[in-house]
Amino acid sequence: MKILATLLLSISLPGAAVKAPAPKPVDQQVTKQARKGGKWYFADSGHAVFCYGPVMIVNHPEGGLQRVATFCGSDQTMVPLKD
Repeated sequence: MKILATLLLSISLPGAAVKAPAPKPVDQQVTKQARKGGKWYFADSGHAVFCYGPVMIVNHPEGGLQRVATFCGSDQTMVPLKD
C-alpha cells in the first residue's frame, strides 16, 4: 500500500517528470562527411569525383554509349566518366 501511495504521489508532483535533453542541431556538412562506402572516379572533365552509387552505361545524346558514375559528392546525379 505504501508503494502504491508513493507512486501516485510521485506522478502527481509537477516537477517529477523527467525531461529528455534537447537534441543538438546537426550540421549538414558533418552528415555528408559521415557517409561511407563510396569510390573515387576520374570524370570526363578531368577532375576526380567521389561517388556512392553504381557505375552505369547510358545512351549518349550524340549516339553511342557513355559510362557514368551515380550519386556523387558534388550533388550531381550522374557524372560522365573518362574511359
